[in-house]
Amino acid sequence: MGKIILEKNAYSFDQILKGNWEEGDTYFNEALHFCQSWLQGQDSFLLQTSGSTGIPKTITVDRIQMENSATATRKFFRMAKNPRLLCCLNTQMIAGKMMLVRAMMWDADLILTKPKENPLEEELVDGEFDLVAMVPMQVASCLSQNPSLQKLRKIKTLLIGGAPSPKSLLELVSKENISAFQTYGMTETVSHIALAKIAGTELVYETLPGVTIGIDLDKRLWIEAPMSKEKRLQTNDLVDIVDEKHFMWIGRSDFTINSGGFKIQPENLESQIAPTIEAYYGKVEFFLFGLDDEKLGQKLVLVIESNRTDNEKAGKLLYSISDLVHKYQIPKEVIFVKEFVKTPSGKINKSETIKSAK
Repeated sequence: MGKIILEKNAYSFDQILKGNWEEGDTYFNEALHFCQSWLQGQDSFLLQTSGSTGIPKTITVDRIQMENSATATRKFFRMAKNPRLLCCLNTQMIAGKMMLVRAMMWDADLILTKPKENPLEEELVDGEFDLVAMVPMQVASCLSQNPSLQKLRKIKTLLIGGAPSPKSLLELVSKENISAFQTYGMTETVSHIALAKIAGTELVYETLPGVTIGIDLDKRLWIEAPMSKEKRLQTNDLVDIVDEKHFMWIGRSDFTINSGGFKIQPENLESQIAPTIEAYYGKVEFFLFGLDDEKLGQKLVLVIESNRTDNEKAGKLLYSISDLVHKYQIPKEVIFVKEFVKTPSGKINKSETIKSAK
């Protein structure tokens, strides 16, 4: 029978069901209480959305949705019996909770660690895992340190999600031959409904078994899936449909910037200019945003997380960017913010960050 392994203790699912564990750290305790509720047959759970595109909200997710998601993922990867898993994501959010659910449904051995920038630094974590899920920041940190990189290479399947991976990260993952997939999903679909094998910078997503996709008149993706409560879930994601099981993600329609009649997808543009920004400012966080403008309707601005405002360097950066993109894609201004506002799941809250800069 599978078990959950913590920093100092290991508990079988039978022990967790009966509540036979040592009460200790609050984070681990809450995760074990969730597992106990699941093992006792609880039918619904309250989860908080990430808040990356609006105000975070609490939604109710049914047990059957989570079961369907875990089953579809197992079929997609043809997961062997009694796999070994690592959960290094926040178990208060859907991605972390689903790692716990997979462990219980797959009768797996799961190592549970607190979320940190480099989860492979932990002595308990050796890299010999069948499945691990991380956010892009964690993967980048693991790639930057040789001991962690060696562990990363041992992972049979690495899921990267929570946010789009920068082009530079996709290139590194491919170069190091890491067996990794970019995920596509949301809290409403209890984790991913599609996965893209990372082999270069062009990602083509393949849907999980049982998932049907299509687009509306505005090319926004809709989903019909056994892991979704809604019969048809309409998203704000702009996609190109390749065939009935594959699509390419373009960006979010609600992030589209209309500047002087030109429509700009900031996510695509961000990946283009990322190496140039790194050349000037190092590995800083940044994003593109559309501010209201009387002449253009919206003007494109570049927002960089930095304690220093250097207008001369910013001017040189914009000049360099002008060599890479169309003239209407050149930011009209660079805004420096000391610290970006983040959502509970660690994503950048762009609207609140812009407000904090004013």
